[in-house]
Amino acid sequence: MSSDTLVRPETTTDETTGDDVPKFFHYVKKDRIAESAVMGTMVVALCGEVFPVTRSPKPGSPVCPDCKKVYEGLRKGD
Repeated sequence: MSSDTLVRPETTTDETTGDDVPKFFHYVKKDRIAESAVMGTMVVALCGEVFPVTRSPKPGSPVCPDCKKVYEGLRKGD
């Protein structure tokens, strides 16, 4: 997989629990993360969700099941 297609979990702001903790994080293109975090631009997750990057995941954070399924399908194509 080339570096321009690597993905990393990020979160949407509208999918949070009552205490502002995200339900799950989404996979987005790695090169878009910093731009979104700094400039506030929108990113598109592998599942199709569109949002600005507002948080970074911690190890063990829950991942969007749709993004995970797409990501695993991409990895099989290598």
